[in-house]
Amino acid sequence: MTMTTSSSVPPPCTVPAFEPLRVGGARHRLRRALRRGRLVPALLLALTAGALAVANTGVAPAAPPRPAPARARPPAPAPLVSAPVRIADAATVRLLRPGDRVDVIAAPDSPPGGGSEARVVAAGARVADVPRQDETRADGGALVVLSVPRSTAAVLAGAGVTSRLAVTVC
Repeated sequence: MTMTTSSSVPPPCTVPAFEPLRVGGARHRLRRALRRGRLVPALLLALTAGALAVANTGVAPAAPPRPAPARARPPAPAPLVSAPVRIADAATVRLLRPGDRVDVIAAPDSPPGGGSEARVVAAGARVADVPRQDETRADGGALVVLSVPRSTAAVLAGAGVTSRLAVTVC
């Protein structure tokens, strides 16, 4: 077996000598300016940098802040009462749990096309009590107790006499 030398590999090279790099930052420029006799621009630059540093620290302004305008307190919520409401669909009532929020909708008992449309009579009423499974009427209705303001309880009582009531869960 003969070994042949290949001259395709170049000879090693060396890195030439060079001066070290000096990167001048803001500190070095300021010192250089002071050494060269450019005192005024250097002082202005230093004062500006100091002022910006103080402004960014969140130092309170010299003038006292203005007092906030007085805001009126929101009106106290109306006291709630318990209002029993007969809902036409007992299956819908079985979906409710105490604490749920519901909208009560009144649909008039008039024949279709009679001109009266369904309307919301109580929005965001809190369910206080629901009937047990065996507490439904023969016509499929169920009694639900809602916690509502007194004025809404009066509207619910009036709507229950003239309309069929339904609920939607909020």
